[in-house]
Amino acid sequence: MKLLHSGKVRDLYTDGDDLIMVASDRVSIYDVVLPTPIPDKGSVLTRLSLWWFDRLADIVAHHVISGTDVPAEFAGRAVRCRRLEMLPVECIARGYLAGLGLEEYRKQGTVSGVPLPDGLVEGSKLPEPIFTPTTKAPVGEHDEFMTFDDVVAAVGADTAARLRELTLAVYTRGAETAATSGIIVADTKLEFGVDVDGGIVLADEVLTPDSSRFWPADAWEPGRPQFAFDKQFLREWSQGLDWDRTPPGPEIPAAVVAATRARYVEAYERITGRDW
Repeated sequence: MKLLHSGKVRDLYTDGDDLIMVASDRVSIYDVVLPTPIPDKGSVLTRLSLWWFDRLADIVAHHVISGTDVPAEFAGRAVRCRRLEMLPVECIARGYLAGLGLEEYRKQGTVSGVPLPDGLVEGSKLPEPIFTPTTKAPVGEHDEFMTFDDVVAAVGADTAARLRELTLAVYTRGAETAATSGIIVADTKLEFGVDVDGGIVLADEVLTPDSSRFWPADAWEPGRPQFAFDKQFLREWSQGLDWDRTPPGPEIPAAVVAATRARYVEAYERITGRDW
């Protein structure tokens, strides 16, 4: 194998005609990789993604060839996958107002150019899920909101329309499925690529605590920060630090590491119904 690319939290290797995508225990917030790993995080992301890929295959093709035919040293946190030409858009669906979407709404009343009703607060449920894409920034730089017209300019009208359709379809299926386990999927970020036949394929990870906001439905209360089974916990911890969201990131205390790991594991167990 040969290392092809090392991203914020994943390493990509070539293995013949296939790729081996390895999820590390690294964690990033505000597009900055923090120096402290979260134990078992890579395994949680991989296993949960594989669970979701199986349940989304009727909506969109995915890149997974195998979750078991991988080098032994990466077992449990790697997938063998198809080579794709990745599209230069982070495809985000939002069903609730939080994070950078909330910040953008407070400034302009829109998110990615999508107008929203007046009077929404942190945690508000949106009238319907919306497509709010962003750029794909290099490691250490920040993603920027894109309008739908920006996506059209980047990938063409037909592909942009299909990305919006698929993103909202995956989000809707994910939100409906997680709701049966008492979890709200507030938003999620997806990545797509194009295969050799020109088909759009779901890639990377899907509906994980790294790429989504998961909230317990019985504790949801608009107007305040929500309890989160995801890395929002780390974002909120970092807000009490003297840190400007640029590299290098701060070390994470042991207690915060343990609490973060526990939230990732609980998200996996609640959604899949499987013991970790």
